Amino acid sequence: MSAANDVIAIEPVDAAAEAKIDTPDNPIDTPPSPARGLHHAGRVFAASFVGVGRGLYLFPLDTTFRTVGLRYGWLKSLFTRTPAPIMAGLGQLRAERAAWRAARQVPAYGRFLAEQGVDAPALFPLGILGRLPETDKRNYVDRYGLLERCIDGRVPFRGTTIDESSGSTGTPYNWIRSSHERMVAHRNIGFFARYAFGTEPLVTINAFSMGAWAAGFNMSLGMLRHGIVKSTGPDLDKILSTLRYLGPGYRFLISGYPPFLKHLLDEGERVGFPWTDYRMHALVGGEGMTEELRDLLLTRFESVFSGYGATDIEIGMAGESPVSIAVRRLARARPDVREALFGRDPRLPMVFQYNPLIHFMEVNAEREVICTVSRLDLLAPRIRYNVHDQGGIVEFGKTKKILASFGYDIDALGHSPETAGPRGQLPWVKPIPLPFLWINGRRDATISVMGSNIYPEDIESVVYRDTELVPRLHSFLLSVVDDATGTPRPHVALELVDTDGVDDAWRERRADRLRDGLFELNIDYRSSVGEFPEAMRPIVATFALGEGPFAANASRIKERRIAASPPGADGPPGAGPSARGERHEGGPSPA
Repeated sequence: MSAANDVIAIEPVDAAAEAKIDTPDNPIDTPPSPARGLHHAGRVFAASFVGVGRGLYLFPLDTTFRTVGLRYGWLKSLFTRTPAPIMAGLGQLRAERAAWRAARQVPAYGRFLAEQGVDAPALFPLGILGRLPETDKRNYVDRYGLLERCIDGRVPFRGTTIDESSGSTGTPYNWIRSSHERMVAHRNIGFFARYAFGTEPLVTINAFSMGAWAAGFNMSLGMLRHGIVKSTGPDLDKILSTLRYLGPGYRFLISGYPPFLKHLLDEGERVGFPWTDYRMHALVGGEGMTEELRDLLLTRFESVFSGYGATDIEIGMAGESPVSIAVRRLARARPDVREALFGRDPRLPMVFQYNPLIHFMEVNAEREVICTVSRLDLLAPRIRYNVHDQGGIVEFGKTKKILASFGYDIDALGHSPETAGPRGQLPWVKPIPLPFLWINGRRDATISVMGSNIYPEDIESVVYRDTELVPRLHSFLLSVVDDATGTPRPHVALELVDTDGVDDAWRERRADRLRDGLFELNIDYRSSVGEFPEAMRPIVATFALGEGPFAANASRIKERRIAASPPGADGPPGAGPSARGERHEGGPSPA
């Protein structure tokens, strides 16, 4: 938000609509309304009549869905027994109703549409989504105040909370939610945990950051349905102390960001914690995770599931399931299956399933996922909202047919050797036929060298396969730097918990592993290596824990994977004492 819009005095409901959010420097003037002739008035009346009528005939569905949604078994039966086309159609009807209401009742959204040349009062609900522009932080959230983006410009005081996003895009944002909105999110978290981890009691240790951050606070409340919850935040000592205190007689679920759980296992190994005595599951989120990192976590955890969400929209938009994990692991083992499911993008996407009755998903021409939340309990509706995550959608039935063409039965996919973990078959239950959502990550989360796009997911896949590096790796940072000849080259900074024995030869081996691993994973990189072999050789720099470009991570909720500027911007990349920030070319020096 702009600085002016960040400072908002939320008035009581009766006065909230009078709050003025316009800034002196950038006033937002509503364009003049179209001419109001008889024809237009008739169209507005007809649109209102149809919209109200649609609300009436959707009322029985809403009532049924609210009732069914109260119990896990009922909701699962609804998903299992309702044909996919009917689910998709009902989901679209609900999304169109939400969009139609927002166009008429949300001040900011009405003004936004008017500025885009859309006559909101005359819009009919049928097919409305195809006539509405996308919204995102830049064109909508940054331009309108918090109250203006709410229904009728009002915010009830009681039960309302404000979450803060982690600022992974550079600026923290505030997002307002009603009590009912949060209750639905908590119930969805609980249902997801019931499906993923079963009915046996759980002791949840919540290692997500707490405070105003949405994931930590809501995870604690959502998991209370399944047993004891202790919220430690990302504190290694507190988590290990809690595990020791409670002992191995319980089944534990540890939730947190994926790299943090790897750090937890490393710290436990360092202090001699008896991991083998404990039954543990993991629930991760907040960022993507490679299958190589999942494999590392599965050496200690019985299962590892991830959820997908965005604080801009809501947490729990989609979740990994046993079948979605199996599909992803099969796609890793079979590039031909990956291409048939997800296209020719060389990246292995994360794969989730979602509920089409509450989240209507689209994919635009840039292969970005667009979401409309079709529930009516949102204080600030999200209509065709774009968080700029690239990905796609594939129906369950289509996925089943594609897998069958390769000789795989989706109902038994978890028994295929390609989907097994490092300790054998992963937990498996009969799939629920919900659509799949696959996500490659943020569209701008990449570097480009000699026409080759290199993604943090590529680097993560390679470094977590490197058995010499993994025990001492804490984090990494990807960027582009110019070498001594002025040639742009990929630069990978490694943050290490132990720098003993790290010398030029060690860094040369890391550069070789990165080059070979990227050559195997990335088609663009493979092509560029043939044309520019020296330019594509990674530059590797090493830093001790919390030093150099990683010093900023101490104040961040999530670790940054793409450098905002080359590490060591005041000098050569990684300049500094040996093994504590020394620059190394990953091979013979060009000089």
